[in-house]
Amino acid sequence: QVQLVESGGGLVQAGGSLRLSCAASVRTFSSYTMGWFRQAPGKEREFVAAIRYNGGTTHYADSVKGRFTISRDNAKSTVYLQMNSLKPEDTAVYRCAADRYLAAGTSAPGNYHYWGQGTQVTVSS
Repeated sequence: QVQLVESGGGLVQAGGSLRLSCAASVRTFSSYTMGWFRQAPGKEREFVAAIRYNGGTTHYADSVKGRFTISRDNAKSTVYLQMNSLKPEDTAVYRCAADRYLAAGTSAPGNYHYWGQGTQVTVSS
């Protein structure tokens, strides 16, 4: 069983930055593809970014390209989401997800077995 714990959310003004962290309780963290998803009230869950287990190839939603950066520290079993130039439409609960050896379909939430509880990000205008 993999447990994921997010942190780093909060309230920020438009144009500001936040860095989310997701710590995984697993020794073989390097074998897991990690993803970030978000869900705003009344909206469906939305893919944000993913980083693969093998080589760390990254993938972003068009809505965050150029503003968000996903990275991982395998020694710390942690994945990060650096969010810059935040917009009010980025307001949502952000959740990290993990799946071992996931190589394709990294933007599909159904492909991830493990999920964190989420952290709230609120961007004021």
